[in-house]
Amino acid sequence: MIQIPSDLNPSLVPLAFLLGNWEGAGVFDFPGEEKCNFGQEVVFSHDGRDFLEYHSRSWVLDAEGNKVRPLETESGYWRIDGRRKVEVVMVRDQGVVEIWYGDLADKKPQIDLVTDAVARTATSRPHSGGKRLYGYVKGDLMWVGEKTTPDVELRPYMSGQLKKVVTPEEVAEMARNLPDMPDDGIAFFR
Repeated sequence: MIQIPSDLNPSLVPLAFLLGNWEGAGVFDFPGEEKCNFGQEVVFSHDGRDFLEYHSRSWVLDAEGNKVRPLETESGYWRIDGRRKVEVVMVRDQGVVEIWYGDLADKKPQIDLVTDAVARTATSRPHSGGKRLYGYVKGDLMWVGEKTTPDVELRPYMSGQLKKVVTPEEVAEMARNLPDMPDDGIAFFR
């Protein structure tokens, strides 16, 4: 269920489905790099201004699902305008800064993004651009990323399925909002 915080900047309501802490797993596969399964934590938060703050950490998983080592870390800011145009500024731990533009789909929580600009440090790996697709599907946040380099054409390289993490405070709030139950708790089912 998508909840819209009362202090969310009104311009961000169309992106409210992204808000929260998300955890899950996915697959990483790009030519010249080790194919692996990965775990991921993503946080979309806000402070009342006209952007969402984004943080993502991922790590390589072994065959038993244990963390082996860090894979990627990203941070950024997401905005949307009145025409459902999304813009993202993202910084990666690999020495890459990207500007993404895209659209929020009509009548569904799905965002298609394409890089508009890529800046790299001298020590970063080759990276020319990419595409991303994010979607809210049956309560999960699903995404797929595509990447291109001077030597590799645009192709999928990472995808993940994330579940929303519910805090104890959120569980308590949900419990407070349940309808009143009969005293014995069983009469409801009769």
